[in-house]
Amino acid sequence: MIDGQPLASFQPFIDTATGRIAGVEALGRLRQEDGSLLSVGPLFTDPRISPTALRRLDRSIREDALRRLREAPEDWFLSLNISPRWISRLRPNQTLPSLKQLKESAVAAERIVFEITELGGSSQKLYDVVARYRQAGARIAIDDFGAGYSQLDRVLALQPDILKLDMRLFQEAARGGPSGEVVKALAQMAEKTGCWIIAEGVETEAELDFALECGARYVQGYLFARPELEFFAADAFVAEFARLRDRYVQRKLAERARLMNLRQQLVELMNLLKPWAEGLANVDALPSLTQYPWLLRIYQCDRHGTQLTPNTERGQDGWKEDTRYLEHNWSWRPYFYQLLAEGWEERRLTLSSTYRDATTNQYCLTAGQFIAGGSRLLLLDIDAAGL
Repeated sequence: MIDGQPLASFQPFIDTATGRIAGVEALGRLRQEDGSLLSVGPLFTDPRISPTALRRLDRSIREDALRRLREAPEDWFLSLNISPRWISRLRPNQTLPSLKQLKESAVAAERIVFEITELGGSSQKLYDVVARYRQAGARIAIDDFGAGYSQLDRVLALQPDILKLDMRLFQEAARGGPSGEVVKALAQMAEKTGCWIIAEGVETEAELDFALECGARYVQGYLFARPELEFFAADAFVAEFARLRDRYVQRKLAERARLMNLRQQLVELMNLLKPWAEGLANVDALPSLTQYPWLLRIYQCDRHGTQLTPNTERGQDGWKEDTRYLEHNWSWRPYFYQLLAEGWEERRLTLSSTYRDATTNQYCLTAGQFIAGGSRLLLLDIDAAGL
């Protein structure tokens, strides 16, 4: 039983380039007799409600959204959720109900983003329907991208225009840790395939910062607006977004300043260690390093990446040697061949990007500089968290 008047509510997408609203997502609500609004979301997982009733509800909400779109600025897009489970029920060559609604509502398909909410159902039917949407002029978005890694091949096969990062994964990633690197990698993959990124569920300033770091084109979430029946003014969030963006830029500039300071300290540290490294490199002769608490280990490799010396590592009882990695070759690691290439060509100190060390599970950076006339590479592993 579905009680209440079906209505569309709208949550805006904020364009990170301008701070203006670029479009809205239509979300279903049921107005109760007392005027309160209930989300229709739980109904679509309720086994007691027939698929026919749910399709009727969905189309009623979509009709309301399309009718209301006439009140929005002409450059806004409207995102409509589409379930592949329903697509799988379509008959061969059947007119697509969504495109029929667009025609009846006199809404240009170019203003519509069809948001695929899951990747179940028939693959071939889904590909065919997506092709028909695109042929009509609509764009395609994939919702909850990153939630189902086994579906990655299907996502790529659909060649979507927009990817919405999975909200739970995104919010966890914004707090830091391994999931942050996963989401950044997914965002980079999306960028390389020509997709725009939407970060949904942006509720805090830290989550907005992470969305900007991931290169999100649009952000959506309670930090700016909850779903409302009425449209916001297109510039409603411009001032607030500009304030938050400027704070983000200032934090990134401060990070850059810390990195520049680190580079200067590393130059001084390399100069301090160079005579020791070009000598016997005995741990007992190591100069005092108390002013560099973030230094984890010191070692040397040849020009081809093969380790020539033991690791000289900081321990609880002082510095000690670890011979386990002698003759290991590190040239295959992305951060390492960057050091080899840049360091050899330019003969200057080079610094890797942050990475997670597989042995210690720490976030690290590696600094390197050629010594001994270019025959050896002196390497320093640094605790990134300690910075």
